[in-house]
Amino acid sequence: MMEQILLEQIVLGTRNKKKRRELETLFQPLGIRVVTLDAYADAVEIEEDGDSFAANAEAKAVRQARHLGQWVLGEDSGLCVDALKGEPGIYSARFAGENATDEDNNRLLLERLGGVPDERRGAHYVCHMALSDPAGHVRVRCEAYCEGWIRREGSGVGGFGYDPLFEIPEYHRTFGELGEAVKSVLSHRARAMRQFIPQLKALLCK
Repeated sequence: MMEQILLEQIVLGTRNKKKRRELETLFQPLGIRVVTLDAYADAVEIEEDGDSFAANAEAKAVRQARHLGQWVLGEDSGLCVDALKGEPGIYSARFAGENATDEDNNRLLLERLGGVPDERRGAHYVCHMALSDPAGHVRVRCEAYCEGWIRREGSGVGGFGYDPLFEIPEYHRTFGELGEAVKSVLSHRARAMRQFIPQLKALLCK
């Protein structure tokens, strides 16, 4: 029989304010207190040196959980473009360099896709989540995707990262145009949460 736990708080292993807000919104229905690394002055910086989204997410969760003695959710996500053989992938946040802004990354992506026709501009977002207990054991894992394609210019001011360029075909709108309400249902992060929540509930004391 699976051990059940009383879980009152989860630490989100991120300092990214936009990602934090999106995750906080997705966690609201669970009734679990959610804090971020900003609440811990001694939180460690975890280098994203894994070779996959899963490896990076689990490193963020496990290393931080052991250090803080808390339940920690590690999350790694990014954009994979078909014509670029899956790039930028795990390097999405630093596609244009270590200190790249969203604008820098979007500009480089458009440059790299300059001569690529619309029918070959398919792409998908990936999100991997890993929840570690304080001892560093991963108790929940999930990965989800969101399919779309890359426009030739950005549109919309919502979201973050590559959202102004990433169009959802069914809506003919980018995530930048669709806004948070729609993204909270359709995004790779939202889809991962729909896998995550049943696994988490199975751990919880009734």
